[in-house]
Amino acid sequence: MKKFTAIAALTTALSLTAGAAFAQMAENPMVGGAAMFADRTIVENAVNSADHTTLVAAVQAASLVETLSGPGPFTVFAPTNAAFEALPAGTVETLLRPENKAMLTKILTCHVVATEVFSDAINTMIADDGGAHSVPTVGGCQLLAQRTADGSIALMDEAGNVATVTIADVNQSNGVIHVIDTVMLPVS
Repeated sequence: MKKFTAIAALTTALSLTAGAAFAQMAENPMVGGAAMFADRTIVENAVNSADHTTLVAAVQAASLVETLSGPGPFTVFAPTNAAFEALPAGTVETLLRPENKAMLTKILTCHVVATEVFSDAINTMIADDGGAHSVPTVGGCQLLAQRTADGSIALMDEAGNVATVTIADVNQSNGVIHVIDTVMLPVS
């Protein structure tokens, strides 16, 4: 009887562990064909997204890996590879050069907010502010959050570029990621 009880307890523990892992994976949307895990950092998850290889390379070139692996909390508006490809030809290559690290860092930190903000909170702030909410970033940029006609969240940078949040609320151990379709740029 003791053996049966031990096996039953082990089976129950394993199924609870597997269930918890599945539930955690189910809570987050897939990004770039990869599961995003809420118990991993922004960097640990981003490196697995096939849609964010350019962003990961830029974060590495700007020496921001340690920062975005830190405790946060952070909100990162994460441009996709397609968003970087939409920049003028040669822009990404130029920004990744060591002599342009300061500008790259400025651009990347204009995608980071020094708190964790999920889409429900953003939508509430937009509504409370009459349809547009100013979002200050770590890089000193001001993004303007608004709702699109289809109910998505849109961000406008100081240069007038507009990004749409295509995947919201990707929970991380040190914050949240919202995938966007345009690179936000600071005013030079």
